Amino acid sequence: MIHGIVIPCYNESKRLKLEEFQRFIDLTDEYTLCFVNDGSSDNTYEMLRSFRRGQPHRVKIVDLKKNVGKAEAVKRGIQYMLNNSKVEDIGFIDADLSTDFRDYQLLVINRMKHNLDMAFGSRKMSKSGIERSWVRSLTSTIVGALIQSVVRLPIHDTQCGAKVFKRSAAELAFRQSFTTRWLFDVELFIRFKKIFGKKWVMDRLLEVPLMRWQEVEGSKLTLKDSLKIPAQLLQIIKVYSVMPYLRTIEQSLLILLGYRLSQGQ
Repeated sequence: MIHGIVIPCYNESKRLKLEEFQRFIDLTDEYTLCFVNDGSSDNTYEMLRSFRRGQPHRVKIVDLKKNVGKAEAVKRGIQYMLNNSKVEDIGFIDADLSTDFRDYQLLVINRMKHNLDMAFGSRKMSKSGIERSWVRSLTSTIVGALIQSVVRLPIHDTQCGAKVFKRSAAELAFRQSFTTRWLFDVELFIRFKKIFGKKWVMDRLLEVPLMRWQEVEGSKLTLKDSLKIPAQLLQIIKVYSVMPYLRTIEQSLLILLGYRLSQGQ
């Protein structure tokens, strides 16, 4: 059985702890790593190529020449793994390993044990082992409240960067591009909810408390990016709620118009 992990990388040369990735794949032969170089301008790609050398069956690289953002980078990596490997499940973690492999394996174990479509980490459900600055904590609380008003699911932490999907669920969730660069996690939950309904989401998805999460200096999500989140949430509402509603009205009007024209004839 093969498990795939996608790791999006953008200018990560100073934070990429390749020795920890090497230690992990030395300890288990069940995991394949897929690094996505998201148009890095530093030597991230060269580091990844050197790391892959000698172990191409365990380490894959998707090299994007242009920076497309985390959402698209993760999607490209997952689609590559689905098309070029026989992974049983596929997920993603952050390149800085703020969520470590022990917690990721716990997600895989829970997903398989309960035959779930998705298992995802939760920092907010954890009792200890979470390290972050007060600024990030405050920002997370505010952003979390805004997100919850849109998602409307009893989920504590939509934004944790560690999630694993059953193969069939990944094929469905990552079929299309995302509306936003940073809030694609929100879109994932909304996609599942719109397709299957709230009950299915809560029955087939599991939120798992992390044993450890550590804020790593050099995060790509800046305060400026955080200030853009309300506008991005409005864009999500527009794409997933307003536009489908307007299309439904348009279709109803066209049907009514067609009926009246037929009656007039």
